[in-house]
Amino acid sequence: MNCPAMNASASSSCSYSTFRLPPVLPQMSHDSQRSVRLLPHCEANLSGWGEKQQPLRLLGKHSPSLKALVTSNTLNISSTPVISDDKIGVLLLNLGGPETLDDVQPFLFNLFADPDIIRLPPFFQFLQKPLAQFISVARAPKSKEGYAAIGGGSPLRIITDAQAEELRKCLWEKNVPAKVYVGMRYWHPFTEEAIEQIKRDGITKLVVLPLYPQFSISTSGSSLRLLEKIFREDEYLVNMQHTVIPSWYQREGYIKAMANLIQSELAKFGSPSKVVIFFSAHGVPLAYVEEAGDPYKAEMEECVDLIMEELDKRNITNAYTLAYQSRVGPVEWLKPYTEEAIAELGKKGVENLLAVPISFVSEHIETLEEIDVEYKELALKSGIKNWGRVPALGTEPLFISDLADAVLESLPYVGAMAVSNLEARQSLVPLGSVEELLATYDSQRRELPAPVTMWEWGWTKSAETWNGRAAMLAVLALLVLEVTTGKGFLHQWGILPSVQ
Repeated sequence: MNCPAMNASASSSCSYSTFRLPPVLPQMSHDSQRSVRLLPHCEANLSGWGEKQQPLRLLGKHSPSLKALVTSNTLNISSTPVISDDKIGVLLLNLGGPETLDDVQPFLFNLFADPDIIRLPPFFQFLQKPLAQFISVARAPKSKEGYAAIGGGSPLRIITDAQAEELRKCLWEKNVPAKVYVGMRYWHPFTEEAIEQIKRDGITKLVVLPLYPQFSISTSGSSLRLLEKIFREDEYLVNMQHTVIPSWYQREGYIKAMANLIQSELAKFGSPSKVVIFFSAHGVPLAYVEEAGDPYKAEMEECVDLIMEELDKRNITNAYTLAYQSRVGPVEWLKPYTEEAIAELGKKGVENLLAVPISFVSEHIETLEEIDVEYKELALKSGIKNWGRVPALGTEPLFISDLADAVLESLPYVGAMAVSNLEARQSLVPLGSVEELLATYDSQRRELPAPVTMWEWGWTKSAETWNGRAAMLAVLALLVLEVTTGKGFLHQWGILPSVQ
């Protein structure tokens, strides 16, 4: 891939700010949030909304106060000196995915065994793995159907490896002879495998780059928790200088690359100006945001605003909305839900819809099966006549070049980060090492709550909460019985080992 120096668009001295700690946001009351009519975003109605919000919420024009978060880039990339005595590495973090149908169940086990995905009360944490085994076995048949529909496995590893290689080439063309590694959270190559290779290669300066544009406890946060544990237990890693780029959704190259893809797909419609741009992001439990201070929702909304602002500069003022997909379990997730928002658009008479997978930079089951098959079918049944979908960024040159620039911009701070005070430098260099980043984040948020308060009986606000409470108690009771007696259908099925 030819690595462009951001072409003409990249020559500007101003770029979107990237290196900052995930903000811990003040809780917003319902009255302080926004809803708008189904109108082009430049005509947004910023009226207040109450408890009974509508499933569909169209975001308004990017607010002036948001501009305070966009700062000038003072680092001259072309004149950045390369540290010749150091071996530089870049670690790309991603979710991972099963490569064959036989991988599906163990992949799901790894996913649900993560305490950041399924959180049990302290007294029941010894049931984490048995519960993960139970859920993975129960969900595997349905998941296998989905993976079979997209070719028998996830393409995520192939795409991520390609992104790593193109990033490596781009860094070398920018005079940074770095090695790029891929560390997956739940499948091969695992983060632990990548770290072992980093040690074998003798890397002395490492830039950690999660491939999630927006920060969330359950994505970047989970990967960084694992890294923190690995770093703490290894003497080589303790002495290796590193820095983390926690989120990069504001970067100019990323914003422009997304706008380019949207503009290209809009042109395929008969009446491009009548198309509603439908941003669909991976959801997270509502408690993560409202009770634990997860910045994901705020960063996602800001990201959408920045993309629409870029499109506005190109005289593209389509109506747009943001919704959240891929929820699981009985707890409440971020709303509006994608499937409900699509149905609502159909009821409103929308005929042209362009889906934009906003939180994904690689094609995988949630784009290829969930969006391309399930949501498309729902849209057509709901009355939407023309459906389109923006591809994931993959190895799009402008995107890769911007990631390379992000790495270059972080390199001068890698050594300094290990010896300076985080709060003192936060306004100037909002980067962080793994340990410092997580410590600062943890110190500013309240304890992450369980999705359902298990031992709080009485009336509940919704049947969803009550059903979730009952289901969790039933599963826990079953597992306790099986573990203590060594008998039951989990043992009969071979899910749990039999007691000899």
